[in-house]
Amino acid sequence: MRQRILLSQQQEDAEINMTPMLDVVFIMLIFFIVSTSFVRESGIDVNRPSAETSESKTKTAVMVAISAENEIWVDRKPVDVRMVRPAIERLKSEQSEINIVIQADESATTGQLVKVIDQLRMAKVQYTVATQAGAK
Repeated sequence: MRQRILLSQQQEDAEINMTPMLDVVFIMLIFFIVSTSFVRESGIDVNRPSAETSESKTKTAVMVAISAENEIWVDRKPVDVRMVRPAIERLKSEQSEINIVIQADESATTGQLVKVIDQLRMAKVQYTVATQAGAK
């Protein structure tokens, strides 16, 4: 009789407690989500001009695109030139250190590029104009 009681008690104690393992998995998931930096795409394909002095950048950045039709895209959304600054300031509030890459199409007007650069300067952010490697 005594053996039956001990055997049933041992079977009850043999269960594995999954709670600590799940806690560790969720903590790791939260860590990876918080530590991941995301690249914000411009939303359109741009035919960039080429330059011999172009450099490759590995830092993540927000893409601002100017299409051949002088349309401006920020974070995959078309915006008016006057809305570039508020859009960038909103993104800047989400991520304190923000780098902007301007992808201007070869056919885009210089005036539109200057307007976008002016908006970025008013937002007080660092920016770079994207080019292709090598001259044509």
